[in-house]
Amino acid sequence: MSSAGSPPVEDDGAGAAPGPVRPSGLLDVLRMASVVLDPQGRIVLWSPQAEELFGYGTEEALGQYAARIMVHEQYLDLVVTLFSEVMRTGQSWAGAFPIRRKDGSTRLVEFRNVRLTDDQGGVYALGLAVDQSTVRRVEQDVALSTRIVAQSPIGLAVLDTDLRYVSVNPALERINGVPVEEHLGHTMSEVLPQLEIEAVEAAARRVLDTGKPVVDQFMLGRTPADPDEDHAWTASLFRLENALGSVLGVALSVVDVTEQHRAGLEAERARRRLAVVADASARIGTTLDLERTARELAEVAVPELADVAAVDLLDTVVLGRRSTLGPAESAVIRALAVQGTGAGSGDALLAADPPGRVARYGPDRFVTECVRTGLPVMLPQVKDEDLPRVARSAEAAELLGRAGVHSYLAVPLIAHGEVLGALDLKRTGNPLPFDEDDLLLARELAARAAIQIDNARWYQSARDAALTLQRSLLPSHPPVTGGLEVASRYQPAGATSEVGGDWFDVIPLDGGRTALVVGDVMGSGIPAAATMGRLRTATNTLASLGLDPAVLLEHLDRVIGDLEDAIATCVYVVHDPRERQFLIANAGHLPPVRVRAGGTPELLDLPTGVPLGVGGVTFSTTVVGLDPGDRLVLYTDGLVETRHHSLDERLDRLLTLLHGSDRSLEEMCDLLLRTLHEPDNFDDVALLIARATLPGGPASPGRPAASDGATV
Repeated sequence: MSSAGSPPVEDDGAGAAPGPVRPSGLLDVLRMASVVLDPQGRIVLWSPQAEELFGYGTEEALGQYAARIMVHEQYLDLVVTLFSEVMRTGQSWAGAFPIRRKDGSTRLVEFRNVRLTDDQGGVYALGLAVDQSTVRRVEQDVALSTRIVAQSPIGLAVLDTDLRYVSVNPALERINGVPVEEHLGHTMSEVLPQLEIEAVEAAARRVLDTGKPVVDQFMLGRTPADPDEDHAWTASLFRLENALGSVLGVALSVVDVTEQHRAGLEAERARRRLAVVADASARIGTTLDLERTARELAEVAVPELADVAAVDLLDTVVLGRRSTLGPAESAVIRALAVQGTGAGSGDALLAADPPGRVARYGPDRFVTECVRTGLPVMLPQVKDEDLPRVARSAEAAELLGRAGVHSYLAVPLIAHGEVLGALDLKRTGNPLPFDEDDLLLARELAARAAIQIDNARWYQSARDAALTLQRSLLPSHPPVTGGLEVASRYQPAGATSEVGGDWFDVIPLDGGRTALVVGDVMGSGIPAAATMGRLRTATNTLASLGLDPAVLLEHLDRVIGDLEDAIATCVYVVHDPRERQFLIANAGHLPPVRVRAGGTPELLDLPTGVPLGVGGVTFSTTVVGLDPGDRLVLYTDGLVETRHHSLDERLDRLLTLLHGSDRSLEEMCDLLLRTLHEPDNFDDVALLIARATLPGGPASPGRPAASDGATV
């Protein structure tokens, strides 16, 4: 027995006392009164709680017969009898009956009576008394707590100060899939070694140290209750203390939030799909260029959907023909774009066909199956034996294996019911296999991109047709003719609808003369190209008659007047090497540039005239001198006009480029196109540069050059 005043100790169950601890507060809650009686029933000990319960002070109670101050007179005989029986037999007695307090009030009290014996053989009686309402309240609280804990769908547990389980409810037993008895005395990490529980244990230690609760600590993993599926839980922890503030441990509650977690993941996947689709809508089809559209699709797919993406079209589709593959037929596929990122994509990119290459894929290849059936092909897990069917060749299959391709997906590109090709996707660095969500997203991207690709291929076909017509109507000319060295360029516009209106011509005339023509038909496309062809034919016919330039333009004006809503600008020049001069007439066109040998480039000041097709207007011819070495530059507005600069700025830029240059005419043509024709200028360009030479020898020294600016 410990000596008086010694601190209480707690037994840990193994016989060792770990040290002083604070007492439990349960007795303080019950406010249990203690009374000791001698054999005659007189009070010899009276506790402070007895004073509180019965209302008599210690001095008032000591020496008094207990029955007089502790028992209601109605039960006096019964209590005396029971007391005598306890003292005689030594058997304890318990019961509840009313008492009469000092103030006259009545209270129902529970009693426990026990016989005591001292070391001299003396006999005493110990009476313990508690207000019954207090007992009932504690019992109700305990019963309610026990029932709540037992029936709660939330997993509940109590951990001691060493974070070992001391209590587990049935719900937590079901959640963990571990019997209650295998929890008790063990830590969380010992009970659930397969679950990453370190964060929760660290949180529990903080709760013990600080008393600050932790709410909804997220956990994800698997337990013995369902070892094949991931589950999600939230754990909340708070410190347990008794009525005196002593720390008893940590209370733990665990809620299974797997369904909410999966719903959240699904919502996040849906949000991601919408974001990718929105991104695709903004990025795919920014132009009607087939290769660029395919590249935009590949860039959207990587890395959001795949580590490596390729966009391939059936070669017959690119050529504008429909294609139907039989079961034993190979697919001839043209690679349009390939994109890669992440670990392993290098070898995977090497295994892919580079853009522009046409390759034959055997009938057993997955991409062939995809374009033949119009159905997606998905391999969540790619095995070694699958690689030859993914790749075109054995070498490519080896590269894919080296790259670590572990998942594969091909979806068809279908527009207006026609299979155009396939979007080919591979994963190397991304450890997740393709799943149904990925398939859904890939099909959505492919469906949207296929329409853009179809538009681009028909656009390209129409543009090629317009360009073919345009180029067929443009002349080929010798580099030197009639005392002129000539270079020319035609630059088609970036859009199909803009192709067709610009032209140039170099026409040999009698007497060693040469006619130079540059013109621009208003409008675009094949109709403009057809109008240009008719004007070029008419110009050649009229030029053969040796007409004055102004008269020729008047005839062209009548020709174009017979065409519905046709308007054109034109500069017509006749070079006479013997007279060392040009005869120039202008029909609403930009002024030519003359560059004197060793001099400063200048825009010729000519009567501008009006465009052909306006009708009823006369034109004038201007005589311009041109000595050997001098150059004349004719061009259409597509060379100098932009949306962002004034025409004067652009013409000044043209003159600057022409100043002091000793380049050849061919080099000068390339320089002007490369420098002046901007990508966003969707207009075609005709450019013609002529330099005067000495035909048949030097000019007669006595012949003066023609004066500039004479108009006839």
